[in-house]
Amino acid sequence: MLGAMTTRDPRAALLARLAALIADETRAACLLALLDGRAWTAGELARHAGVAASTLSEHLGKLVAGGMLTEERQGRHRYVRLADARVAQLVEDLAAQVAPADAVRPRTLRASSAGSAMARGRTCYDHLAGRLGIAVTDALTARGLLVQDTGFALTDAGLGWFAGVGIALDRAGRRPLARACLDWTERRPHLAGVAGAALCRHALDTGWCERIGSERAVRVTATGERALGELLGIDGAALR
Repeated sequence: MLGAMTTRDPRAALLARLAALIADETRAACLLALLDGRAWTAGELARHAGVAASTLSEHLGKLVAGGMLTEERQGRHRYVRLADARVAQLVEDLAAQVAPADAVRPRTLRASSAGSAMARGRTCYDHLAGRLGIAVTDALTARGLLVQDTGFALTDAGLGWFAGVGIALDRAGRRPLARACLDWTERRPHLAGVAGAALCRHALDTGWCERIGSERAVRVTATGERALGELLGIDGAALR
């Protein structure tokens, strides 16, 4: 009877291994950098994390073996990216538990400017985040296109809005159509899932938004301000 009462959940060991995989500052830095949804070379990640290429290679090997990253080689270069949206969600959700006030204050004007740009607007793997992501989410909700009562869900009007704008929603996969993702700078949920990814891709492809710097920051262009104002009634001042 005692043995039955103390049988350990078989997921415990798996959870411990996953936690250990993330619980390293260098590997955590790589995972956060890769939240931009793009593939990075090992050299780029080594410079970003401030470690030697040989050290970084060992860390990447562990992340790939643990299913957190996928890799491909092109000539001499080794590229890695987050394995899938599930991994991105895990990393972003964990990052959201660290309040901005707990972070180390920027030491330079450049670092402070980069931080401000990230807070203003950025990609969270494949959807929009920061004040931009919140503004879009709030506007969709205010117009009855998105409901947040019991989790995020697009309404019939919301589905019609996406179709009307020309944003196709792939509903064939297992990924949820709409999902709430807690924004680590705004401390409120923004739109993720298939709809969030499609909207972000459309914004970048049409020039509503453009990437700035080498990380995840994006800014809304003049074209984007007009489009978001006309389609969602978002004040351009809120996007700057």
